[in-house]
Amino acid sequence: MKNLFITASIITLSFTGINQVMGQNLDHLKQLVETNQCMGCDLNGADLEETHLIGADLRNADLRNANLKNANLEGADLDGADLRGANLENAFLTNATMNYANLNGANLSYAVLFDTHVDHALMDDIDIREATIYHTKIGIGGPYPELEDY
Repeated sequence: MKNLFITASIITLSFTGINQVMGQNLDHLKQLVETNQCMGCDLNGADLEETHLIGADLRNADLRNANLKNANLEGADLDGADLRGANLENAFLTNATMNYANLNGANLSYAVLFDTHVDHALMDDIDIREATIYHTKIGIGGPYPELEDY
C-alpha cells in the first residue's frame, strides 16, 4: 500500500516539474520503488514509512532524516549509507548489512536486528530502547570487535 502511495506521489510530482521535495531526489525515489536498487541515491528526508525494501541495494545512499518507521529492510544492503537522524523505529533489519554506515542520532527503538552486520558503523547517540538485538554488534558502550561469538 505504501509503495503504491509513493508511486502515485512520484507520478503526481513529476507532472508538476518539481525535481526535489524535502531534499529527496524524485528520480532516485522512483528508481528505488521500481528496481529496489538505489546505490548512492539522494533520499535525504524521504518518507519511506511502512515500505517493503526486502533485499534493497541502498549502498552509500543518503538517507539522512529519512522516515523508515515500520519499514521491512530484511536483507537490505545499507553498507556506507548515511542514516544520520533517520527514524528506523520498529523497522525490521534482520540479515541487513550496515557496515561503515553512519547511524549517528538514528532512532532504532523497537527495531528488530537479527544477524545484522554493523562493522565499523558510526553509532553515536542512537536510540535502541526496546529494540530486539541478536547476533548484532550493538549494545550499550558500542561494538566489541574482539568478541567472536555472542
